[in-house]
Amino acid sequence: MSFEFDLGFLGGGQLARMSIQAAQRMGLRCISLDPGEDTPASQIAPHLVGRLDDPAKIAQILSCAAHVTLENEFIPASAIAEAFHFVSGSEDRMLPGIDTLASIQDKLSQRQALANANVPTPTAVSIDGDGEGAITAIGFPMVLKARFGGYDGKGTRYARTREEFESHRPLWENGGWLAEGFVPFTRELAAMVFIERESGIAGAFPTVETVQENHVCSLVYPCDNDATEIAIAAVRAVGGFGLFGVEMFELPDGSIQINELAPRPHNTGHYTLDWGGPSQFDVHVRLACGYPVAHLMESISPLGVCMANLLGQPNAGGFEPALNALLHSDTRSRFHWYGKVEAKSGRKMGHLNISQRPGESLSELVEATKLARKNFYAAWTQATTLH
Repeated sequence: MSFEFDLGFLGGGQLARMSIQAAQRMGLRCISLDPGEDTPASQIAPHLVGRLDDPAKIAQILSCAAHVTLENEFIPASAIAEAFHFVSGSEDRMLPGIDTLASIQDKLSQRQALANANVPTPTAVSIDGDGEGAITAIGFPMVLKARFGGYDGKGTRYARTREEFESHRPLWENGGWLAEGFVPFTRELAAMVFIERESGIAGAFPTVETVQENHVCSLVYPCDNDATEIAIAAVRAVGGFGLFGVEMFELPDGSIQINELAPRPHNTGHYTLDWGGPSQFDVHVRLACGYPVAHLMESISPLGVCMANLLGQPNAGGFEPALNALLHSDTRSRFHWYGKVEAKSGRKMGHLNISQRPGESLSELVEATKLARKNFYAAWTQATTLH
């Protein structure tokens, strides 16, 4: 069967854009599907405009691309399965697998799969009826989550008391929510895991520490706690193949619990664009196309890198003056911009990576990264006042 494109992406945001850039360096032809007309991915490769939950549109991608992967885990697994009925070819052309995607999309199913594999994770139950069952099983404090969708804190609430639980009744009373135990973590960690479909060989990029602000990842930098083993076990628990972002909690005793899995490149892996080895996007593309990846991690002397997200700011102007200020404030800064049309406040517009100098402490690296971002923001918002 002949295909016009080597790799198709369901979704056209920044993760698809950076994956396509990695694929194009290998000479691969790519196409994306997204409801937006002007997306980060469409600026650098052909695209189709259409809803990501439309089986007919997904089938168009399946028909023209030899391999297909996704940018986010919110595309209904049922829609992808239905799309495969319209086209010929094995579902193995899709990474992640449809069953794995379905398990991850339901946060309760994800928790149960982890628990069944004895992978440490918060206890979770469905909130049914009047909610008393969930209260009995979990107790207070608890975390309430929408079972489907939700990211960067969206679809998450906290209940420290029965009164707070009741205040959220309009959200959970019609179903579709879970309750899970509150984890008194000391810090949040993450690791990018890869598993080859054919060989089953697994590995991971170095574990990192992440700092969240308003439920959005702000900073990522090297971590002194290696969570590789538990992160790989978590991906195996959901039958995963391909690239996965694994978010974790570190408890006061140093032990680790799994927070969530994402079957795709992840914000916490953006530092790999400048760490001295293959990036998460290189690995994602290779896995999606059935190429081996484990050997890519051999003989690497990774650089310590701190990544800072660049979020949309109120009254932000053009980014070019801010880029100029950034590159003058710290010559180590590696700037990555996503090409989004609108810089909504709090929206992920890009990121910067700064590599550690010889003899520089981790805290000094983090402070240098924060200062570089501060200078970028100052110039970005000042650009509007100069017109």
